[in-house]
Formats: sequence, C-alpha cells, structure tokens
Amino acid sequence: MGTGRDCKPLSSLVAALKGGVSLAILSAAATPAIAQDDGAAASRDTIVVTATKREQTLQETPVAVTVVSSDTLLKAEIQDILDLQSVVPSLSVGQGTSTIATAFSIRGFGSASNNAGIEPSVGVFVDGVYRSRPSAILADLLNVQRVEVLRGPQSTLFGKNASVGVISFVTQAPEFEFGGSASLTYGNFDTVRVVGNVTGPLSDSLAFRLAANYNRSDGYAKNLQTDNNVNNRNRWGVQGQLLYQPSDDFSVRIIGDYDEIDEICCYQSNIVAGAATLLLVDALGDIVIEDPFSYEYFANFDPTNELQNGGVSAHINKGLGFADITSITAYRKGENSTLFDIDQSSADILNSFNDGESETFTQEIRLTSNDPDAVVDWLLGAYYFNESIDFPGGLEFGADARAFFDGSSGGAFTTAEALVGAPAGSFRADGTGVTEFRGQDNTSFSIFGSADWHITDRLTATVGLSYIYDEKDAFVSQVNTDAASQIDLVALGFGVALAGFGVDATDPAAVAAFAAANPAVFAAVQAGAQDPASNPFLGFAPFQALPQTLAIPNAVEDGRSEDDKLTYSFRLAYDITDNINVYGSYATGYKATSWNLSRDSRPTPDDFIPGSPVIDPPASPIRDAGLAIPNLRTGTRFAGPEESEVFEIGVKMAFENLSVNIALFDQNVQDFQTNVLVGQSGRVLANADKQSTKGAEIETVWSPLDGLALSFAGTFLDAEYDSFPDSAFGDLTGERPAGISKISTSTGAEYSFNIGALDSFLRADWQYSSPAAYTDNAALQDFIGFEREFHLVNASAGFTTENGFSVSVWGRNILDEEFHTSVFTPLLESTSLSGFQNQPATYGVTVRKLF
Repeated sequence: MGTGRDCKPLSSLVAALKGGVSLAILSAAATPAIAQDDGAAASRDTIVVTATKREQTLQETPVAVTVVSSDTLLKAEIQDILDLQSVVPSLSVGQGTSTIATAFSIRGFGSASNNAGIEPSVGVFVDGVYRSRPSAILADLLNVQRVEVLRGPQSTLFGKNASVGVISFVTQAPEFEFGGSASLTYGNFDTVRVVGNVTGPLSDSLAFRLAANYNRSDGYAKNLQTDNNVNNRNRWGVQGQLLYQPSDDFSVRIIGDYDEIDEICCYQSNIVAGAATLLLVDALGDIVIEDPFSYEYFANFDPTNELQNGGVSAHINKGLGFADITSITAYRKGENSTLFDIDQSSADILNSFNDGESETFTQEIRLTSNDPDAVVDWLLGAYYFNESIDFPGGLEFGADARAFFDGSSGGAFTTAEALVGAPAGSFRADGTGVTEFRGQDNTSFSIFGSADWHITDRLTATVGLSYIYDEKDAFVSQVNTDAASQIDLVALGFGVALAGFGVDATDPAAVAAFAAANPAVFAAVQAGAQDPASNPFLGFAPFQALPQTLAIPNAVEDGRSEDDKLTYSFRLAYDITDNINVYGSYATGYKATSWNLSRDSRPTPDDFIPGSPVIDPPASPIRDAGLAIPNLRTGTRFAGPEESEVFEIGVKMAFENLSVNIALFDQNVQDFQTNVLVGQSGRVLANADKQSTKGAEIETVWSPLDGLALSFAGTFLDAEYDSFPDSAFGDLTGERPAGISKISTSTGAEYSFNIGALDSFLRADWQYSSPAAYTDNAALQDFIGFEREFHLVNASAGFTTENGFSVSVWGRNILDEEFHTSVFTPLLESTSLSGFQNQPATYGVTVRKLF
C-alpha cells in the first residue's frame, strides 16, 4: 500500500501542468466563440473572493479556492454544510452519533472527533468571524451570498486552526434599495421549509436586512420501540443586520444571529450481529439485526440533539486615504445537549448524555494599503481569540444492564460479587456509571502581514508572515459509580493467596513481616497475582469497561499548554495573458495543542507506570505524589501541535466560453492530530509523525452552446502516512490513511432557456467518491469486508416569471444510493458491526417570490 512510492519531482509536476494548460488552450481554440448572455459574463467576471483578504476576482486570486455562488446554492437545493460537499469534491463533511459530531476535511486532512478539546484543522468563518465549534455552523444556510473553500494551509492570514484549509461563508449585506424574497418548500418525509429575506433603507445612511428560516421534516428512519421517526429536521434561525454608511469611505455593519436545532438524531444500523447482540435479542430486547439499510431500528428512547447558537459582530471599515482600516469584533455563545441509547436496542442497558456550553470573543483589526499605482501592496493585522468551554457528560447503566452483562459473561458478575463480598446486584446496577466534567479556557492571538510586490505589470511576488500564540488551561474530572471497574483484581488475588499463609493482606505490618521472613514465597505470590492461570479474578478484567481516571490539573499534571509559531507563505503569480494566470506557492500552517477532554484522558507513560501497589510497581511521578488510584491506566492527555506545509503550482484560465482552474500540490502535516476509536478501549488521541497527500485538482466550466454550462470538478489524492510507527494499530508507515478517497469528482450540467416569458433552467450533478477504508485498524477493516464508495445524483428544474415568481422541483440522491458513512464496533460488542448510513432520496418543490 504505497510503501515503495517515490516523491514526484517538481519537473514532473511542471510538465503535467504544461500539459493541462496546453489541453485547455487547444480545447478553447477548437470551440466556437459563442457569446454568453450579459448576466452570465458579468457573474463570472465580478466574483469577488476574500481568500487574500483583499477584493480580487476569482481569476486574479492566485490561491486554490472554490467559490459556490448563491445561485448555485438555490438551484442545487444546498441547505447546509453537509450538502455543500456535493459541489466541492475536495471538501468532505462527516456526521456521527449526533449533529454536533460533525467533522470537516479538505484534501483528506481534518480532525474528526466527539472530543470537545480537539479543535478542527479546517477553519470555518462566517463574515470573517471564526466559528470554533462544528456545532456553530450546522444550521441551514441563511442569507448566504457565496461560500469560499480555500484549500491548503491558510494560517498566515486566517490564523487559528486553519492548518489545512478554510471554509468561508459570506452573507448578503443590507442594501439601500428595498427588496427581498420569500420561499416555501414542500417535500417527501413531510418536509416543510420557509425562508424569508427583506432589506431596505431606514435613512439615507442607514439600511437593514432581516432574514429567517424554518425547516422541519418527519425523518427517514423509524424507532420501532417508540414508534417515532428518527433523523428528522426541526430547526429555525434568524439574522438581523444594520449597515451605517454615511460616506463611501466609512461603514459600520452590525450582524446578529440566532438559531436552534431540536432533532431526533442519529440512528445506527446493525451490519453484523455478534454473540452478545444475539443473546440480547434472545433474552432482553429487540434489535433489527444484519439489515444494514432497513431504516428501522430499536431504542428504548429516541436520541435527542438540542443546539442553540447565537452571536453578534460589528464590522467597521474606514478609508484613510493611503490605506483602509478594518475592525471585526464578535461575541458568540453556543449550547448543546445530546442523549443517546448506546446499545441501540429496546432493552435499557447503556445510555450516554452530553451537555456543552461555549463562549467566544474575537477581535480582528487590519490595515490594508489602498494605492492602485503602488509597486507594493501591503496588509498588516492582529487577531485576538478568547474562549471558555464547559462540556459535562457521561454514561449511565440502565435497568437491563445487570442482566445483559451477567448473561453475556456467563454469570461472571454474580460470581465476582460473591467473591469480593459486594452486595448482590451492585455491579452494573441501574443508574450507576460515570459522569465527567471537562472543559478549557483558551486564549490566542496572532500578528500577521503580507506584501505583494508587483515586479512587472504581469509578475507579482507575495510574502506573508504570521506569529501565532496559543495558551490553554484544561480540566477533566469524573464521578465514577461503576463498582465493578474500581476493584483491584490483582490485589484481590494477592489477598487470597496470602490468606492461605495466614496473612491478612490489609495489615501492612503483617505483610511486611511475611515478606521479610519469606522473600522467595512472597515474590511468587506477587507473580501469581498477575498471572491469569493463578489468579482467576483477572478473567473479570475485560468487564471493567469504565476505569477511573485521574483528574487534571493535579500536582503532577498542570493541564496547561503554551504554544507559539511563526508561519509564512511565498508565492509568485504571472499573468501569461489577460486570460491565463499561473502561480507557484509554498505555505506553512499551524494548529496548537489539543487536549483530551474525555473519559479516555489518562496520564502518559512518562508520568505513571500502571500496576497494583501490592506488586511494588516502579516509581513514577504520579505514584510518588500519592495520586495513584485503582486500575488507573495510561494513555494521552493531549496531542501536541501540528504543522503543515504545501508546495503548489496552479493555472487559472478564463475565456469567453471556457474557464479552467488546475492545481498540483504536495502537502504534508507533521504531528497530525488523530483521535481514533480502538475497539472497546475507547479513543486514542495521538500525533501521527507525518501524513502527506500529493494530488491534483481541476475545476472547469464549458459553455458549448448558448445557455448550456457543463462543469467538472475533481480531486485526485495520493495519501499516506509517511511515518506513524507508534499508532494505536501498530506501525502504519507507508499505509494509506482511512477515509480518504483517491478520486472525488462532481460533474454537472445546467441549461438555461426561455419558454415564452419564463426564464427556465434544468440542472443535474453527479458526485462520485472512490473506495476508502473505514478505519486504520487492518484487522477491523478486514472484518468489515467492504469500503466506502458512492455515486450521488442530484437534479432540479424550474422557471422564473417576469414579476419575480419562481417554481422549482428538485431531488437529491435521486437514484437512492445506499452506503455507510462510517462503520465501527459498538461499545458493548467487539464482534458486532454497526454503521451510520447516508440519507435516502429526497425531493420536493419550492416556490419563491422576489420583490
């Protein structure tokens, strides 16, 4: 799997680029010069992007960026960020047990986790305001003018957590001319969606915009136990804006928004039923077994997801003559709550609950030169970020837990209780479990700048620098009432063995005297206590699923990280002609330490050496400080900073009826932060020494006929772990990382035409993703037996009348393609497989009125 690949030399990349340029030019030359309508030409030429934090057209921007316009969002019926990936193949968006368990990746790089301490490697911004949590961007897209997806490290200008890319949403500003729109959608699963938007002047210098949306559907899966639909939609949001613009060189824009999600999500299907699952079905409850695409399942309660997000921002722009000064001040607050039936059965065995709250304040200020005749254009800025998060949660055993665990273990729980003298039924008792308290305070700032040197009228050199500082104070603690997991089994066997010699193991003086008088016998007792052949209690160890963890901060671990880094970028851009631009760039990115804020947060081997005190384990800082607790294991507290870099060359071409953008890149991340599920032992947070991706991206739009636009976007990735010898699954060096498809494409066609006075359109797109493994665990992947691969087809058609009334019919996944977005072993059963599946075919009709 790629262990013998050589790095492609730069000369090969240049040759490939030349070939792509030549092909595109020959295609353009062979195509008749058919004029586009004025609206289409103007739309292409005036797309303004903020990738360089300057107003530049897409053609002029020497950065790998995809721009999705509001027109595409409307016609393709793209409602949220999950839908966005259907037209941006380099972007991948995944969702797990809940709506907040959403992760983004660009070019195969991203951080997927339910762990609140692991920040994304893809920075998400709305109107220049950083959204630090995926849950803060999951609502339906409202009042969006365009979406920019920047590929590759963007830390120089975007600072915090943009080490592999940026998703930037730009909303429509208030206008000084009255207007607006209203739309109503009805679709299958009893979907109802209402969107309204109005803007206009309040005075000669003050304008407003109000927007709101409501979206509900019945859901496409059913919980057979409660007879309720699952994976539904129930969300709404509002946005209000004021724009004060007394002159052309001064403006103040205030934006406030709030949205709520209250949904029943997400169900998982059973793919393989292991022994414990079959026992559960026979004795305690119901499960829809080995029917992975049934859209039916059992749970003793419906999974709930409740999210509230809101914030306000102030955007001030002032022209100073020689430069423009911009200030963006923002405050945001988010809350979320989830409840999930982990066993996914009608029995009440194990449930998870999580609550979260975050408060974020950000301030950006930048000064941008404003001299169109200058040889050097420059930008200077500073950014401040302060966030406090609090994410309690936990697991709770239900009324059927004891019967399930005792039955699946052959009566081990009843036997263990009797042996240790615990009350009957106390192990896995109803209501016991673990409650965690975790969170962190994070302060970060950066100072950044860039300069564009116009060496000639066509050749520009750009250099960018950013100094990033990041400080975190994390805390993790728990209340563990799972009595079964707190028993020191080694000490139990040790005590029984000493009792055979008439020694009370609870009397330190008696034990010391026996050891001194019988050193060889005592050593044998210690060794036997660790040997399953001599100590039968050790057979119970696999059932100690919720071991205690040591709280941080403590006397040894301060729970604090302090990181800083200088990132930089270099770029040369050359306008071969007015229609063809080429560029070459090198950029670095950075993401600071991420803390393990979960029940899997455990001391590192450097701070603690596990072992029962009765066997005299080696000294370690935590044991020396008197902090050791029964069954304390080692793991990770944090993953260190990750650093990325990319070499990239690209070409952008725009002709009258053809546009082509090509990027060839070699990108890698040192110490990539990974958080992977490892069977029944939880998640392991670690740094992969080096992960790289070489690849190519192409985006092209061709209009061979008046009104017809054919588009193709493709991402071709050659990814591997260059070095990862100490992964949770052994040495992964040379292997392809899980979840990354070699080929991802989006192919589309749109035809605009008139039927009398009706402006009409037909549109379709096909999204393809080639096979990708579900996990880096080779044994588990072999057990799964298949990889993720899919073809999704979307289509729409509609018309608009002269007075602004429009009707469109649409369908997403119209061929009803079925696949699993993720596959895993459930927490309670190592020989079972469960999975989350994609959304089935959806379709509907939308009526809209522009005024």
